[in-house]
Amino acid sequence: MLADDVAELAAFYERALGLQVIVREEAYVAFGGQDIRFAIFSRPLMGGNTDGHPSYTTRFSGQAFELNFQCDDPVEVVRRYDEILAAGATPAGRPALREWGQYAGFFADPEGNIHSLFADT
Repeated sequence: MLADDVAELAAFYERALGLQVIVREEAYVAFGGQDIRFAIFSRPLMGGNTDGHPSYTTRFSGQAFELNFQCDDPVEVVRRYDEILAAGATPAGRPALREWGQYAGFFADPEGNIHSLFADT
């Protein structure tokens, strides 16, 4: 994930979602554990690494990907949703039973990337 403010966005993911940092540098932070690696990288620095490719030098507009965080039940969805909002997220869809049969809520991180919490019902 590219970011304009790596430190701020990484702090959000640590604070709001409890992700574990495995690499922390000024322009790059990687989270790991549970067979995943999720990284936040400085947009300007990545632009320099790719000879100024416009994908990295132009601020992105619109949703590119979504992380989905599974919860045990709807009560946990609501609890975690409220905690994530308190940690700096913006609401993007209050938790509710969705037409596809899952209980889900959507939130935007500090740079506007929208993610969800869900529980199978």
